[in-house]
Amino acid sequence: MTLNPRLVRAVVTKELREFRRNRSMVVGMAIIPLIFSVQPLVAVFALSSSASEPLRHEHVLLYMLGIPALVPSLVASYSVVGEREQGTLEPLLTTPIRREELLLGKALATFIPAVIVAYAVFAVFLACVELFAQPGVAAALVRPSDVIAQLVFTPLLAGWSIWVAIVISTRANDIRVAQQLSSLASLPSVAVAILIALNVIDVSPLTGVVAAAVLLVLNRVGWRVASALFDREHLILGTKA
Repeated sequence: MTLNPRLVRAVVTKELREFRRNRSMVVGMAIIPLIFSVQPLVAVFALSSSASEPLRHEHVLLYMLGIPALVPSLVASYSVVGEREQGTLEPLLTTPIRREELLLGKALATFIPAVIVAYAVFAVFLACVELFAQPGVAAALVRPSDVIAQLVFTPLLAGWSIWVAIVISTRANDIRVAQQLSSLASLPSVAVAILIALNVIDVSPLTGVVAAAVLLVLNRVGWRVASALFDREHLILGTKA
C-alpha cells in the first residue's frame, strides 16, 4: 500500500492544532507523567548511600515506561468519538483520503507529543537523580541496559496504546467511556512495567528483544485492525442516529 505523505502530514497538522485548543488533553498529558515520576523520585531521594545496593538488582527506571503506556491512550481515545461529539465526523469522513492515511495521521499526531513528553520526563528524572540523590544511588540506579530499554520501548508502547485506543474510539459513542476503556486496556502494559521495575518479573536481553519484536508486530496489526473497523458508512449512520 502506497501512502500519500502530504495527506498524512495534513491530518497530523490538523490534529495537533486541535490538541492545543483542548485544555483537558494538555492537562492530562502533564499530570500523568508527574504521577509516575514524583513517587519514585521521593523514594530515591530518601535512600542513603548504604541502602543503594539493592537497586543494582532492580530495574527502577523501567517504572517510567508507564508514561508511554498510559498517556497516549487518553489522547488517542478522542480521535474518532471526539469528532462525532463535535459534529465534525461526517465532513471528515467525506474528505478524499483513505482510512489508512487518516488513522495514521491521527496516530502520529498523538504519538509525536507523547514520545517527546515521555523522553523529556525521563531526562529530567535522570538529571534529578544525578544532582540530588545520595552518592552511590545514581550509579546503582542508572544502568545502561535500563536506559536503552527505556529508549527502545517508549515508542513501541506508545504506538500500541494508541492503536488500541483508536480501535475503542471507533466503537464508542461517548468520550468519557472511550477514555475509561482505553485506560483500562493500557493497564496490563503498565502492570508489566511496574512488575519488571520491582524485579517481580525477571528479564534478560533475549526477553527484551522478543518483547520488542512482538510490540512491532502488534503495532502493525493494530493499524490494520483499526483501519478495518473504520467503516465510513457505519460511522456516518451512527452520527445521524
